Order: sequence, then C-alpha cells, then structure tokens
Amino acid sequence: MTEVRKQTIGKQSIQFEHAVHILSGASIVGKKEGDGPLGKCFDVIGGEDGMFGCQSWEEAESVLQKEAVTMAIGKAELENWQIRTIYVGDLLAQTIASSFGIIGFDTPVYGLYGACATMGEALSLSSMAVAAGYGDYVVAVTSSHFGSAEKEFRFPLGYGNQRPLSATWTVTGSGACVLGTKGGKARITGITTGKIIDFGLKDSLNMGACMAPAACDTIYQNLMDFNRMPEDYDRIITGDLGEVGQHILFDMLKEKGFDIEKQHMDCGIEIYDKESQDTHAGGSGCGCSAVTFASYILPKIEKGEWKRVLFVPTGALLSKVSYNEGKSVPGIAQAVVVEHC
Repeated sequence: MTEVRKQTIGKQSIQFEHAVHILSGASIVGKKEGDGPLGKCFDVIGGEDGMFGCQSWEEAESVLQKEAVTMAIGKAELENWQIRTIYVGDLLAQTIASSFGIIGFDTPVYGLYGACATMGEALSLSSMAVAAGYGDYVVAVTSSHFGSAEKEFRFPLGYGNQRPLSATWTVTGSGACVLGTKGGKARITGITTGKIIDFGLKDSLNMGACMAPAACDTIYQNLMDFNRMPEDYDRIITGDLGEVGQHILFDMLKEKGFDIEKQHMDCGIEIYDKESQDTHAGGSGCGCSAVTFASYILPKIEKGEWKRVLFVPTGALLSKVSYNEGKSVPGIAQAVVVEHC
C-alpha cells in the first residue's frame, strides 16, 4: 500500500510535502478595470459596454471565464484534454456563469461558491488535488461582472441609486491559473482553510466590514499554524476588503498582537483609482482577487521580487434571499501560501 503522509499542521492548515507549481496565470477584464492602475498587467481588456459581444451580462461573464481558461492553458503550453479537473466559481445563483462558461471544455468540473473568496478556495482545492496525485494538471478560475452582480444582489442599473462611500465596485473580469506538479516559477507550499465568521453585521453595502473579521481569523491562524510572523511574508494580500475593511483588519490583528501594515496589500484597493474612477472603498467580486493575482501578483513572485506571499481572498456570504429576510452577512477568507521557486 502507498504510504499516506500527514500534511496537516496546526488547527486549519496544510503544508504540502511536495509544493504545487503554478504553471500559468491569465486574465481578462472590462474597460473600467483596464483604465485602472493595473491596466497594463491584464492580458485582455474588453470593450466600452461590458457585453463582450453578448446579449446579457450573465452570458458575457461566461465568455470571460472561457477566455481566461483558454489563455491560461495556452500559456502553460498544454492542450485542453490534458486538464484533469477545473475548479470554478462565480457570484451568481447556481453559479450559472461557470456552468455556461466551462461547458465547452469537456472536462470534469467542481463548481464552487465562496463569494469573493472563491479564487482562494479554487486554488486551495486545486493544489490539494495535485499534491495528492489526483491530477497532473488542474485549473482554478473565477469570475465576476459588475452588471450581473448588481442585477443579482442590489439594484437595477437604470435605477441610478446613490452608493455610500463604504460600498465597493464589483470587478468585471476573470482570472485563471493552471497548476501542476512541476515546471512553474511559483509554487503553492501551503494553505489555511477559513472558517465562517459572523459578527452580526447586516450592511451589504459595507462588505469590507463584514469580511474583515474573517480575514483577521484566517491570517492569525495561518501565522499560528506555520509559526510565522508577518515579516516572514513579503506581502499579505487580502481580496477585497477595500479601505474600510483594511482599517478594521489592522485594528483586529493588533488586538491579537500582530501588526501587518507594512506587509499588507488589498486587491480591491489596488485595482481602481478611487478618485478618478469613483469606486469609493475599492473593488470586489470573485474576479477582483483572481485577475489581480493572475496578472500582477503572480508575475512578481515568478520574477523573485516577492519570495513568499500570503494570498487571502475574502468573501461575504450573503444571498438576495438572506439579505431580504434580514439576516446578517457572515464572512470567510481562504489563505494560500505562494513562494518563488
């Protein structure tokens, strides 16, 4: 019988005996994201209307996923048939953007939902599968779309409602990564699986505050499980806390004895210029951390500019039903340790 080696450490983490390589990353975004500070990093920038030649926002989001996966597989110099499994998710009910986006690949699929933390979940499960020998090549991909998310969770765009300063702007984009056993210049060496954390907050237009407690819990547990300090990471990168959630995260971690201000970066803050683009607290959505990771963070790790990064996508676990019934907005954060090879 094959010997099974224990790779779990601490309360919530896994340290891989053999690190999982990230072979490629690819991204496609809308015009607003392309006009932002990271515009030069993205592989493809879409047109003015965000429809990508489609008849609906939902269909457009499926096209985003299809294109991101196709580009990532091509960058890895692989063929579609070589991909064992695709781990995919989005924000929409029954993850319909993923269902219609991935259908043409004729590949086994796991559909995921972790709200805006889904890219962390996808990378975690993908790396576990590769590390365990369940596939030589797997794909992690997520997406979001401003139009489809507003339609699903908030107000019709034609309503023209005023957004509070705590609100974030859902990123139109999709990011995909191909993982394998060898060959990449960046590798996943460990993960910390997040817990659902609920502080009873009910404001869906202040998701940074709803998600910050979960980010704090996962980051703290990662430091505990791996016996590390914040300075052991070149960057600790959250998904889409925005400016409001970032300040809350700093305060909560300081109460636990950790100061991460020098290492911290938030994808939602980086992707837009809030002054010129009127995005208030920052960006959000499954696509926010996915496109930022695939096209900005990953290249820096591959080049060795950052030797070790803690990537922590964050999610607000609400639905339009739970919100309309007056329920709170729990949060979750999934952490992935990515290192330069």
